[in-house]
Amino acid sequence: MEINLKNKLNLYYHYYEKQMLFAVIVLLFSGMTAMAQTLKFGHIDSGALIQMMPQTKSADSTLKRFGESLDGQLKAMTAEYQTKLQSYQSKADSLPDAIRATKEKELTDLGQRIQDFQQTAQESIQSKKQEIYGPILKKAEDAIKEIAKEKSYSYIFDTSLGSVIYAQESDNIMPLVKTKLGIK
Repeated sequence: MEINLKNKLNLYYHYYEKQMLFAVIVLLFSGMTAMAQTLKFGHIDSGALIQMMPQTKSADSTLKRFGESLDGQLKAMTAEYQTKLQSYQSKADSLPDAIRATKEKELTDLGQRIQDFQQTAQESIQSKKQEIYGPILKKAEDAIKEIAKEKSYSYIFDTSLGSVIYAQESDNIMPLVKTKLGIK
């Protein structure tokens, strides 16, 4: 009788084990289905959004003026170099060696200053660009994040970066972000 009871307990145990395994599998699949249904995707072309923002036009003109002022300085330095070079070339044969060496050094130094200025100007333009566009980019990013939170988006993809090769249908949140930023 003890053996029968033991066999019955083993049968109940295996039956219970199978039922628990089945329940766990059902819970896992229902959890995955529920999770998949709660994911919400959206996309936006942030480059187009930035171009629509009124602050961008002001930033563009500020950067253009800054670049033009640097370009004006470069042109003045280049004109000075050309004038000195032509003067040197026209008199080089008649100049004493010491004066010729001094003029050549002066031209070399001026050429180096022009190269240094070009490099510094490029760095200055990059720095100025970050300075004036940084707040605009932050404002756009904050608005996108706010919309994502308000509308319960799991992911927002930026289509302007070209990094999304394929995506299932998602919501274009551009109209929502434009409204948030007051852009018509």
